[in-house]
Amino acid sequence: MAEQFSFFETKEPKKTQKEIDIERLTFLKKELKRHNKLYHTLDNPEISDQEYDVLFKELVALENQYPELITKDSPTQKIGGEVLSFLATQKHRLRMYGLDNVFSLEEYEAFLQKGKNYFIKENPYKELSTITLDTWWADPKLDGLAAEIIYENGELVMALTRGDGEEGEVITSAVRTIRNVPQHLGENLPFTRLEVRGEVLMLKKDFEKLNEKQKKLNQKTFANPRNAAAGSLRQLDTRITAERKLIFLAYGVGQVIIPQAEDEIGLSLWKTQEALMQGLSKLGFAISKESELCKNSQQALNFCEKMETIRDTLPYELDGVVYKVNNRLVQQVLAFTARSPRFAIAWKFSSRKAETILKAITIQVGRTGVLTPVAELEPVSIGGVMVSRATLHNEEELKALDVRVGDTVLVQRAGDVIPDILSVNLEKRPDNSVPYEFPTFCPVCQSKAVKLKDEAAWRCVNIDCPAQKLQGIIHFVSKAGLDIIGVGEKWVEKLVEIGRVKNIADLFTVTVKELLVFEGMGEVSANKFVDSLNEAKHTATLNRFISALGIRLVGEQTAKTLAQAFENIDDLANASVDKLITLQDIGPEVASSIKNYFLSSERQEVITRLKEYGLNPQRQEVVAQKETALTGKTILFTGTLSKPRQEFEKQAEEAGAKLLSAVSKNLNYLVVGEKAGSKLEKAQKLGVQTLTEQEFLDLLK
Repeated sequence: MAEQFSFFETKEPKKTQKEIDIERLTFLKKELKRHNKLYHTLDNPEISDQEYDVLFKELVALENQYPELITKDSPTQKIGGEVLSFLATQKHRLRMYGLDNVFSLEEYEAFLQKGKNYFIKENPYKELSTITLDTWWADPKLDGLAAEIIYENGELVMALTRGDGEEGEVITSAVRTIRNVPQHLGENLPFTRLEVRGEVLMLKKDFEKLNEKQKKLNQKTFANPRNAAAGSLRQLDTRITAERKLIFLAYGVGQVIIPQAEDEIGLSLWKTQEALMQGLSKLGFAISKESELCKNSQQALNFCEKMETIRDTLPYELDGVVYKVNNRLVQQVLAFTARSPRFAIAWKFSSRKAETILKAITIQVGRTGVLTPVAELEPVSIGGVMVSRATLHNEEELKALDVRVGDTVLVQRAGDVIPDILSVNLEKRPDNSVPYEFPTFCPVCQSKAVKLKDEAAWRCVNIDCPAQKLQGIIHFVSKAGLDIIGVGEKWVEKLVEIGRVKNIADLFTVTVKELLVFEGMGEVSANKFVDSLNEAKHTATLNRFISALGIRLVGEQTAKTLAQAFENIDDLANASVDKLITLQDIGPEVASSIKNYFLSSERQEVITRLKEYGLNPQRQEVVAQKETALTGKTILFTGTLSKPRQEFEKQAEEAGAKLLSAVSKNLNYLVVGEKAGSKLEKAQKLGVQTLTEQEFLDLLK
């Protein structure tokens, strides 16, 4: 009898709805991460923005349903954002230098020769020749906001703006919302700390969409993508940042800490700029796909010409190209001047130009009474920015151009920022045109204008001129003044217009309730306006306060000199002209201007009120350092020390020493720990004095 077999169908247990949802949630997280990389890093999207948004919203809905399944690496957690009370500041471990600019072949060749001369003089490495100076890594000069993103053990821990190069604003929460910024760099990394530097920017298409949205909401539009990116990144409410499509493109590194390494810039990992950029790309950072390795100066020039030709076809704005010597050891030899690297240069493109009609010439009155002629233009697009006004500088410039109402003029964005009139097309001049007569009176208060000796400008000398007062209040809160973020020019103008604010002291009495009557002013913005002013009472420094007052001929540098010489604003107000002119860079004219400012009874009253409201900064005392064996000496640490290197560096600075980042002839002491390498060898070649850790500690005593 044939053997019979029974086959029993085995069924897997039916999945619950939650199990199905969890599988879908896991899939969506993985898929969205993949699409983020395809779109932002590889520039090779597989799906449209609309299709991405559908997947994203589905993930948000599932995470709302199962909040216990939300993980910090979820794509949704880069979009949430948070509301901050203020932007703190933090020092960069390695300074973020700006770049010097060249605008012509002659300037570029002069830069090359200067670098070559320095290299021949300072190079201690026999294996490096001047040939290495002619291989360049070339990047587009992106028109965004420079930032530094810091990782420790592969985790994103902080992000900073470039700021003044020494210290930047903390923008960690905002940067976490940028989709193409990696939150984690993986496991088993060769470095314990990595500072990635790059540009935060907004693509042209996203900029246009943002401005369209702003118009529909009856809110302020942005002049260009750079302003939009900078404004979005500095939002205290980072939920707003998250709504705007920012991207980060890496262009280099700051500090790189690798155990046992002799340097702090990752030289053992990436010996060339090309290798560095490829390494950052492998770590998940987006880099410009237009960047190229140029093996000689001619290829570098060709790259610049190509970029200028195709700039309008690129997805982002750029205003030039950046060249960096490719060999990173050569970069170390060339090092930095006080302002910029010797191994890198920015070649700025020529200004954008366009023809348009000059409809009218108006006169603006500045905070010091200067009458500035302004050309009101038929709006014209120059480099993607609508230009409707341009400065004519002063009467002499206006006469030299012989520009008239109705003329067809050639306009440029000088340095791709400030609109300027280059010339007049005389062939298109109307027959009935007449020369412009510069007014000899203030167009606002009708007071007689004067032209001071040796000055090109006409000036309204009426200190009660409403225009001067308005501009003075705007200056007080501007970046050149107290730099109060949240107190915008638009709202100051409205408050002055209705008579609510007549001077700078009145600003500190404005309430949230009063601000909310203005169309377009929301509760968040109103609170920010008031809170920022209250915060300034406690954070304003004396030099900022002096600069903010808008005293004629007193700029930021002079304000710093005054703040070091006087205890407070009363001490400055009571100073004699004779005492003032003893200070560095303050002559009789500046001293008289300062004295005249404080003689005004109205200004004295305003300053008294400011002090009553709590704005009365005092001089920040500089603690006199005791003379030590290290005072005025330069020092550098290398090798493995008994304590973290930063602790020794702090001790050295407190003893009056200056830290250097590389060995050179200017170095006085190299403090050597265990397993010292190339820095010690270079120091010995140059005859630099070396110290053991104990010898350094003995010097401190």
